[in-house]
Amino acid sequence: MGALTFSRKEERESLKAFLAHLRPGAHLRLGETALELTPELADLLRSLLEPLAQGEPVRVVPLEAELTTQEAADILGVSRPYLVRLLEEGKIPFRRVGSHRRVRAQDLLAYLEASRKEGRKLLDQLIAEGQELGIGY
Repeated sequence: MGALTFSRKEERESLKAFLAHLRPGAHLRLGETALELTPELADLLRSLLEPLAQGEPVRVVPLEAELTTQEAADILGVSRPYLVRLLEEGKIPFRRVGSHRRVRAQDLLAYLEASRKEGRKLLDQLIAEGQELGIGY
């Protein structure tokens, strides 16, 4: 379940040119077959291709997929032991398959979103406190 990356500049430039024409109602053609892009499909393609055009890695995982602890740790960008600690602390649901832990992608993404929201909330609090003390921007 590796990540896809477009490291060559030519590939990224081609993606940027494609993205410039990506809009609902446009047609995507492969040989004789054409697919009209619905707003949802256009948004999905944009969310996948924009990071690739910037040289960022992209990984597509079905929400119901069960991940190994190493795959889950890679997605979060943390070590496997740290992820196991999160699992054992009950911060991310998991199930055991024999002696192995499995994490649903949906649960992992829910944890990631909650962590981002909490981080943003803490940052907003720090900014407000800094402004009250006259040390912020």
